[in-house]
Amino acid sequence: MKTILYATDYSKNSIAALKYAQKLSIMVAARLVVTHVFSYPIVTQGMIIEHLPEMRKQALKTHRTKLEDFCKAHLGQEWKTKKIQIAPVEDLAILDGVLAIAADWHAELIVVGAKGESAFQDTILGTTTKRLIKKAACPVLAIPSEASYAAPKTIVYATDFEQEDVYAIQKTVELAQHFKSKIRVVHISTKKEYAGEIQMEWFKNALAEKVNYQSLEFKLLFSEDIFESLRDYLVEVNADMVVMLEREKQGFLKKIFHRDLVRKMQSYGELPLLSFNEANLNVLDFTLR
Repeated sequence: MKTILYATDYSKNSIAALKYAQKLSIMVAARLVVTHVFSYPIVTQGMIIEHLPEMRKQALKTHRTKLEDFCKAHLGQEWKTKKIQIAPVEDLAILDGVLAIAADWHAELIVVGAKGESAFQDTILGTTTKRLIKKAACPVLAIPSEASYAAPKTIVYATDFEQEDVYAIQKTVELAQHFKSKIRVVHISTKKEYAGEIQMEWFKNALAEKVNYQSLEFKLLFSEDIFESLRDYLVEVNADMVVMLEREKQGFLKKIFHRDLVRKMQSYGELPLLSFNEANLNVLDFTLR
């Protein structure tokens, strides 16, 4: 991995994500790009158009200084390294600005706070984060505001027995190898589904052909309440991170993202959530070097 992008709104709720992104960038030897998306008032008739270039220049300078101060306040002297780059970006839409700066820097991972102010006030499965997961050309890691960085010893991957899950778990293994983490692959089956055990065996075999990782365990749960069962399981195994795959077709995230379940997850929101989508599975590279 070469570049991690961290986006902030300067809120206290994004501090944990900054610290997490910085520690992770060190562990995987990646450059960390720190950004903030800003805009200024729409031009009115009383404003002179030729002043716009100077306004843009001043705004960039102001936000570069604010980002530096933000990093200094929360990272101390650790932020003064060539591995950390400050890159504010102008855009009327925060989502578009994040996507643009991610493309400019060829980011392989985007880290955001799970809660914040302004357009980032959504919780871990809120509108902005969900849209970012769907549209980003790389995976998104959402960090809860109360989270403190700790090397992830237990990573839970929620699977729906799709072929794409195999590739996502491959990428998860690349990350886990840095921390010698245990990966627990879990599927929650309802009464409407059938042959869950058979599907699990098929999935194990499919994964074994692509992934060779000793600390990989599987769990099949039966429940009509997917969210509650997942939450209970995360507590049971003392999970440090949750990994999911967003798909165009009906899948695990589609179930989790049901409106009522979203509200429940918002009130929970205690663990970092790493989200892939089908389009960016080949982007992330956590391979040990």
